[in-house]
Amino acid sequence: MLGKLRIWLLVVGLVTHAYAQDLTIKGKITDNSGDGLPGVNVTVKGTQKGIVSDAEGKYQLSGVPTKATLVFSFIGYLKQEIEVNNRTVIDVVLEADVKSINEVVVVGYGTQRKIETTGSIASVKSSDLVQTPVANVAQGLQARVSGIQINQNSGSPGGNVSVRIRGTNSINGTSEPLYVVDGIQISNGGGINDVSPLSTINPNDIESVEVLKDASASAIYGARAANGVVLITTKRGKSGGTRVTLDSYFGVQKVTKTLPVLNAAEFAQLENEVFKNSYYKDPASLGEGVNWQNLIFREAPIQNHQLSINGGNEKTQVALSANYFDQDGIIISSNFKRYSYRLNLDHKISNRVKVGTSILGSYSVNSGIQTGSTSQGDADVVTGTILGAAIGAPPTLKPYRSDGSIFPFGEQEDGRYREVTNPLGLAAVLNKTALKRTLVNLYGEATILKGLTYRASFNVDLQNNINDRYSPRSIVSLRDLNDNSGSGSKSNSNFLGLLHESILTYSQTIATNHSLKFTGVFASQAEFSNANSISASGFPNDATQNEALQLALNRTVSSSRSKQRLDSYMGRVNYGYKDKYFLDLTARVDGSSRFGANNKYGFFPAVSAAWRLIEEPFLKSATWLSDLKLRASYGITGNAGGISPYQSLSTVAATGSDYVFNNAYVTGINPTGIANPDLRWEKSTQANVGLDVSILNNRFSLIVDVYDKITRDLLYIKTLPLSSGYASITGNYASLENKGVEFAANARILDGPLKWNVSANLTRNRNKVLDLDGGTTTERFITSYTILKVGEPLGLIKSYIFDGINQTGETILPGYDGRLGGHKVKDLNGDGTITSADQTITGNPNPNFIFGFSTNLSFKGFDLSAFLSGSQGNDIYNLSRLSFENPLGQRNLLKGVVNRWSPTNPSNQYVSAAQGGRLPVSSYYVEDGSYIRCKNLTLGYTLPAIKGVQNIRVYVSGNNLFTLTNYSGFDPEVNTFAGSNTVIGIDNFVYPQARSFLGGIQVTF
Repeated sequence: MLGKLRIWLLVVGLVTHAYAQDLTIKGKITDNSGDGLPGVNVTVKGTQKGIVSDAEGKYQLSGVPTKATLVFSFIGYLKQEIEVNNRTVIDVVLEADVKSINEVVVVGYGTQRKIETTGSIASVKSSDLVQTPVANVAQGLQARVSGIQINQNSGSPGGNVSVRIRGTNSINGTSEPLYVVDGIQISNGGGINDVSPLSTINPNDIESVEVLKDASASAIYGARAANGVVLITTKRGKSGGTRVTLDSYFGVQKVTKTLPVLNAAEFAQLENEVFKNSYYKDPASLGEGVNWQNLIFREAPIQNHQLSINGGNEKTQVALSANYFDQDGIIISSNFKRYSYRLNLDHKISNRVKVGTSILGSYSVNSGIQTGSTSQGDADVVTGTILGAAIGAPPTLKPYRSDGSIFPFGEQEDGRYREVTNPLGLAAVLNKTALKRTLVNLYGEATILKGLTYRASFNVDLQNNINDRYSPRSIVSLRDLNDNSGSGSKSNSNFLGLLHESILTYSQTIATNHSLKFTGVFASQAEFSNANSISASGFPNDATQNEALQLALNRTVSSSRSKQRLDSYMGRVNYGYKDKYFLDLTARVDGSSRFGANNKYGFFPAVSAAWRLIEEPFLKSATWLSDLKLRASYGITGNAGGISPYQSLSTVAATGSDYVFNNAYVTGINPTGIANPDLRWEKSTQANVGLDVSILNNRFSLIVDVYDKITRDLLYIKTLPLSSGYASITGNYASLENKGVEFAANARILDGPLKWNVSANLTRNRNKVLDLDGGTTTERFITSYTILKVGEPLGLIKSYIFDGINQTGETILPGYDGRLGGHKVKDLNGDGTITSADQTITGNPNPNFIFGFSTNLSFKGFDLSAFLSGSQGNDIYNLSRLSFENPLGQRNLLKGVVNRWSPTNPSNQYVSAAQGGRLPVSSYYVEDGSYIRCKNLTLGYTLPAIKGVQNIRVYVSGNNLFTLTNYSGFDPEVNTFAGSNTVIGIDNFVYPQARSFLGGIQVTF
């Protein structure tokens, strides 16, 4: 009996104890002003149990253990942990996170609190930049910032990237923004087959990037800021224990698509039809033949390894890193390697004096392959670019001889196809560029008085570039070998950029409510460059390639040298009142040796203001509103980068021809440029209005900017009468306008154990040519299919309008190469003859809008992120189809030509076979270039804590997983003319972007 009683008492005790743990807790969560906070996360520490407070800040949570700890967290407020201790009512007052309020951004020559910014500035974190495997910082910025359009013009390793902030701002000058890396000013540019200069900088070393978009933000850089400014800050040392981080990934890349072409049987049938013979006796027996695209495309490895060391104490902080990046291209013989290091050091000599340095060094080697012909027509595409050669190579020919060597087409089929190049021969051409680059910043900073500091910095940009090129004799057919066979060159260029800046800053708070900051800058910059090159042809053999140019029969040499200087004076005043009203005034004067004698100095002022309405009494009761700020700015910036050195002076040059006088060769020199002492910088005047909105304690935010930018004094080449002795003169004649609207939104949808964040941006820009040369010219052809026209956007496509195929019995209008079964174009003016008057605007390569979207989810140790980008409404002129849908014989074509016109197959799309036939430049080749691309999808897992290891994260990543587009070419993100301002959206077989799959690990000790 006693035993049963003990059991009964034990059961009662256990039940009572269980119910005693099951508490229901309620309460109210407020801020310091007593207002309820909606959306606060209330969780039981160490569990997944939780709830969110209602619109009045109230909450009720059941099933809470008596000894539990509740965690209260809300964006913009400090997290609190409170022990339950058997209580059923717990009210909480959350303190504002001062750190969040005082978040700072880099603005150039200093920093500002984010709430104080009056201009249009966008910031991107390091983690976003390297989310995808990129070779340079511009690729990492793509689609992450509103108002900035970044085109990966070439998918080659380290390939060309063009960047446009708020549209194209020049015609003949550069439209690339100014890049400032730890105070060192650098530029980006180059042709379609060039390595991007930004590829020399390791993206893993970057802490943050700020994009200065409007005039008030960028005017501090004066004559170099018309195209916007990108501020790059590298990672610096932090006090505390030493941290060692290893970040590595390996991956593989593949081509996303290949183009369907005629197989051997179809090609042979076409050849018989073109030449009206039976050269191929039994075309059907030839089958598929050689797939040349399969021979030039490959699965290509990519890898990246970085070791970083970060640490220091209160006096000295150090950040040191070393990086190795190696990317094979998806086209054979292409590769990009980069070896880089970084050292950032900061040291306090005393409480008043601080010194430091930033050193970034890199050595990159690019093995390139020729793609993207800028010439219209067939010959250059099929003989000079590997993609064109692969499409045009007859599938009936052989790639290799029996001994494994490359088999030139001139030695096959009795030389029938000698005008077409074996694409494997183009892959055998040596084209290697090695670039050494060192960026050095040394600074000293002294606090003179309270609030008054002086900073002196000395910056160096040192570059050495060596290009090796050799086209071997072995790829030339025996019958075509001559005294010029085998050609090589070696080019060397050096650049030295020196910059000194003296920065005086005074900051003071007056009577609590007034803040005042003055920044004064003197800067002096000098740039020196020199280059030399030796070219040769006619080598006896390929044994030495281009390392013994003296063996060649023919040799030419060239050399050049230039220097330039820029002196600048800048003043900026920032005023704030009660964190409610802000006013910024900026003025900069630049004097440049590039400018003409009458315009050595330029003045660039800007003014901006902001009003934080959230601080007004009438909005204090709107607890759902976290921040509301209205911004406005107006200013003038310049583009000195549009002027090359000595362009304002009279110039002469060697003609390249030799003349014989008195039995001796003499090199001729003739005038090449007429002096223009009035030559000056291109000038942009920009107005901007912006609105920053945050709600629900910064859970949702929206930034909207509307701008109007007019750029005047654009460099334009004006035609002169022949009687002047010069063909043209470069002057400040043209003007254009960019206007648009930008949206950037961020949302923290879930902030509990499951975190979910999304961000999106959208940009709509419209540009318009206002003037070309003072009204003399209203329209000008840049190519045979693109124009500049006053009152219209840049880069418009102008051509005939495709009107089907000339069918049997129809009248063929005179004036163009029309034939039965050939392309027909519209007679727009109805005069019965096809002339240039029948050409009209048929395409616009400028998008209606561009956008980006990203989402990040995390739960426990798992994280998942996705990133999409896109462009809508832009046209592409598919110039490659002009060559490869024309059945003129002796080269392969795109698959659609199988359905070509014939008397028994009256196609209304593909022309009939005709030897040497030509097609008119028409709207037939204009395609919609809109696309949506999945740039990245990453799944990661952070392992539980391990003794001695701070963090271990492993991840897998897919990049360029899919692209939704109607474009028929390799890739809709394309421009054969690279960063051209006037020829946009042209595709003539540019290196396509790859799809990649990666696996990586990040370890911190």
